[in-house]
Amino acid sequence: MSRIAATFERLKNSNRKALIPYITAGDYTPELTVPLMHAMVESGANIIELGVPFSDPMADGPVIQKAAERALEHNVSLRDVFEMVKAFRKQDKTTPVILMGYLNPIEAMGYAAFASAAATAGVDGVLTVDMPPEEGGECISLLKAQGVDPIFLIAPTTTTTRIASLVSNASGFVYYVSLKGVTGAGHLDVAGAAEKLKSIRQMTDLPLGVGFGIRDAETAVAIGKEADAIIVGSAIVKKIEEGAGNPALITANIVAMLSSIRGALDTL
Repeated sequence: MSRIAATFERLKNSNRKALIPYITAGDYTPELTVPLMHAMVESGANIIELGVPFSDPMADGPVIQKAAERALEHNVSLRDVFEMVKAFRKQDKTTPVILMGYLNPIEAMGYAAFASAAATAGVDGVLTVDMPPEEGGECISLLKAQGVDPIFLIAPTTTTTRIASLVSNASGFVYYVSLKGVTGAGHLDVAGAAEKLKSIRQMTDLPLGVGFGIRDAETAVAIGKEADAIIVGSAIVKKIEEGAGNPALITANIVAMLSSIRGALDTL
């Protein structure tokens, strides 16, 4: 059983929801990333979503765009991200790590080399925003052969036919985007998300995670009543931006936020 599947099974057996925080690798400095990953786990995170810095992050709003720019100022590459995951694995061999990013760096490395390097580093899942299943056949097969789960986004506007195609190719869990637009934008539509999640559950037994727009304990609980996992991205990355130059402050603020969300989710 994969680390992602084992994590969701363990949480389901204890009637708990998964908490998945997102940070961009190398933001604010490369040296901060691995210690921050450990701190997030200690604060109640069950899975870590690690963004691969990219110069044209089309699905991301201004907060995460700036995070990618900060990381790229340190020349953080895909290979550097793998090294960060390897360093994380020296102390933590159980918490799943998912890479989120875009196709260009993967194509530059080559699908086979990427899948092999991801597995060797200890990556458990890959979410490639601009790789639809129709165009990702070879990459998806190589990832699955290495035991790495391909994870796909489902949007509020995704049709039923399209959802069926996405979930048939996905493993690990399904990532539902709770609003129309980029990360960190718009108003969270809880009722709309709940309705969509019900329809998705009729097509897959995979756990359902929800992200985009969750920013605090209140919104996490509202979505957590319907989803198996809540994913918090821009709100955490904003803490990194606000604490620029002060790693201790960044870590303390993120620990406080995640602890609050974890505590709220555990009341469900």
